[in-house]
Amino acid sequence: MAKSSADDMELRRGCAAAIAASGAKEDVVFSIRVAKGRGIFEKLGRLAKPRVLSLTTKHSPNGGENKAFLRVLKYSSGAVLEPAKLYKLKHLTKVEVVANDPTGCTFILGFDNLRSQSVAPPQWTMRNIDDRNRLLLCILDMCKEILDRLPKVVGIDIVEMALWAQENTPTVANQVSKQDGQEGSVVPIVTQRELKVTVEKDLVSQAEEEEMEALLGTYVMGIGEAEAFSERMKRELLALEAANVHSLLENEPLMEEVLQGLEAASACVDDMDEWLRIFNVKLRHMREDIASIESRNNKLEMQSVSNKALIEELDKLLERLRIPSEFAASLTGGSFEEARMLKNVEACEWLTGAIRSLEVPNLDPCYVNMRAVREKRAELEKLKTTFVRRASEFLRNYFSSLVDFMISDKSYFSQRGQLKRPDHADLRYRCRTYARLLQHLKSLDKNCLGPLRKAYCQSLNLLLRREAREFANELRASTKASRNPTVWLESTGSSQTASSADTSTVSEAYSKMLTIFIPLLVDESSFFAHFMCFEVPALGAPANGIKSGSNSIGTNDDDLGLMDPDANDIKHDNNITELGALNEALQELLDGIQEDFYSVVDWAYKIDPLRCISMHGITERYLSGQKADAAGFVRKLLDDLESKISSQFSRFVDEACNQIERNERNVRQLGVLSYIPRFATLASRMEQYIQGQSRDLVDKAYTRLISTMFGTLEKIAQSDPRIVDIVLLENYAAFQNSLYDLANVVPTLANFYHQASEAYEQACTRHISSIIFLQFERLFQFARKVDELQYTISPEEIPYQLGLSNADLRKVLKTSLSGIDKSVTAMYKRLQKNLTSEELLPSLWDKCKKEFLEKYDSFVQMVSRIYPKENIPSVEDMRAQLASL
Repeated sequence: MAKSSADDMELRRGCAAAIAASGAKEDVVFSIRVAKGRGIFEKLGRLAKPRVLSLTTKHSPNGGENKAFLRVLKYSSGAVLEPAKLYKLKHLTKVEVVANDPTGCTFILGFDNLRSQSVAPPQWTMRNIDDRNRLLLCILDMCKEILDRLPKVVGIDIVEMALWAQENTPTVANQVSKQDGQEGSVVPIVTQRELKVTVEKDLVSQAEEEEMEALLGTYVMGIGEAEAFSERMKRELLALEAANVHSLLENEPLMEEVLQGLEAASACVDDMDEWLRIFNVKLRHMREDIASIESRNNKLEMQSVSNKALIEELDKLLERLRIPSEFAASLTGGSFEEARMLKNVEACEWLTGAIRSLEVPNLDPCYVNMRAVREKRAELEKLKTTFVRRASEFLRNYFSSLVDFMISDKSYFSQRGQLKRPDHADLRYRCRTYARLLQHLKSLDKNCLGPLRKAYCQSLNLLLRREAREFANELRASTKASRNPTVWLESTGSSQTASSADTSTVSEAYSKMLTIFIPLLVDESSFFAHFMCFEVPALGAPANGIKSGSNSIGTNDDDLGLMDPDANDIKHDNNITELGALNEALQELLDGIQEDFYSVVDWAYKIDPLRCISMHGITERYLSGQKADAAGFVRKLLDDLESKISSQFSRFVDEACNQIERNERNVRQLGVLSYIPRFATLASRMEQYIQGQSRDLVDKAYTRLISTMFGTLEKIAQSDPRIVDIVLLENYAAFQNSLYDLANVVPTLANFYHQASEAYEQACTRHISSIIFLQFERLFQFARKVDELQYTISPEEIPYQLGLSNADLRKVLKTSLSGIDKSVTAMYKRLQKNLTSEELLPSLWDKCKKEFLEKYDSFVQMVSRIYPKENIPSVEDMRAQLASL
């Protein structure tokens, strides 16, 4: 068995030196190597950390109690021990062997003064059970001798510990360490007698001792002394041993038979081993002979194969270095006419393949620096430069001449009395002839595409702007629509005439402009992306069924059939950098065309500002059909159109609000204000133009207009305090009546309808209360005084107050109720005065009577409570009298 680290005196001296270096004056009693963090950390793939546990004591200089410590030391980068942690043994509460460790070498020391009890204490793992027992026995012994108590022991069999202590006696070593010429302290090790006493007497806890006493108490033996019990146990043990020996003797014949079988099997195995040894020698000799023959054959075969491969490789290299004369002629001086394009494409394909064949992936690295290969590569580069320059110059001139020819022919554009849809089929057909050439130019020199793209964009931009300008001019000239005035609060006759005018042709003209040009611009963007070899995904067809007729996306018109030099379809990757370069080129291709769309919007606004609603909805439908793809400029154009239409409509709303606010300047206005009923007409027209779109735009307009209407109404009503409530209730009632149908279907108008309803009720309540109080002022003032006094004096004392006696009550009743029919008639006339809406009078009079009866009911209850002996008309009599008038 390997020597335990607890007996390593060098380890103990190292611990003593490390502790002394830290400034502590302690004696090392026991030191042993352990591993920290094993157990669960092994499952996580982490390595255990080597540590040294050292038990030390510190003697009090004043003759007090000694102190015991448990020190944890770790190895520094130089394999030198240094103190890591210090635990006081007086805080040790538990010693627990980890249950999930089958070896039993892992245990936990629990201390009651740890800062974070939520963190599990570290696990310590020993090399074997002997080391574990030596450490734990030493800890328990020091706790008993120095602290006079033992910690709780969990997971350790006390009896096994006692047996181990009897069989294993630690050596007693008194080591003397010399340091700086001085004698070291001598630390005694626990002796056998001390361990025996500790284990037999102290390792049994109080609970275990009580259990043992209970167990012994279950046996009734009639024995009064321990010697008799021990003698009886010995006799039983001898009887059991005799029975075991007898059982073994009975099974002796079977054992003899098994041994004979084993001897026979052993002889057979020896014979077989001898035969296998002989066969192994013969097979080894055969393998050596076969290996020698194969070696000679492999050398001859390798030489033959190498010679053949060398000849083939040289033939291939010579073939690569040859330039066909017909390809050389096409690349240096051939024509770019349509009939010659097939030859030019074949020459490009050969040139591309020849350049690639001389590159390292396709050519063995050992050939790269050969003189013939370098000269041929330089010759091919010169051919490539010459061809790219000639082809680029031809294409730039071709694009310019092609567009100039179309611009000079007026039949391509819209003319007076004839709207013409732009048709670029012939243009694309002519360009498609050179699509393969552009693809090969890109593979030969990618930098040459920049000037070609710019030349194409500049030429085609002139054509597109001319087509859009001519189409927009003829579209406006051919559209017949009467103009609606923006001022909608002027005279009633002109407003009604304007509202009945049909301006739907304006929206149809704007829709036709988008229907023709938006798909055309998307098609041009898609064709440009494919034709100029941008590596972007293909554009999808527009949503909402928007098509461009013969130029719609998805037809064969945009399928250029581009092929790479290896005759495979080009796979477009969603390259963000390439997409950004494409959108920059499209900006140059289509820039300026937006001005013609803006001119159509301005023209439509002048004819009928409300048509901004329908144009906004049309723009939204087209915008929802566009994707954030290669046609990014088209989406930006639609965004700008939507913003301009919203701005124009906001301008109309601002003018309408200014017209509403101008009504405030009138000094005195009675009846329903002019903008209340006319707003209902305006809202009906706006709802007709929404057509399921632009709901948010119209709702914001409603909010601004109605807020301005209500604010202006409040200011007008406050100009004359005598009729403020009459003006409010008449106008709020008119607002509700005019918008009743629309409020049932438009949530925004429904909110303002409820707001007007609440303001109407409040104005009615204030107006009716003022009329009732003015007609029956003395009656209700008397009731108010009584109510105020009820908070300060008892009800019985109120009739004795000045002005509130029974006589005063009778005077008030006589004055107020003697001519009730005249008073009610006067109240009705006051309610009718200054009221211009006669249809509101019946409902207001009913509310007035109801309010008066409620007030009179509270007055009657007050009189019955304060003046019980006084007789006044009842509420029912008053209700009947009011009903008769």
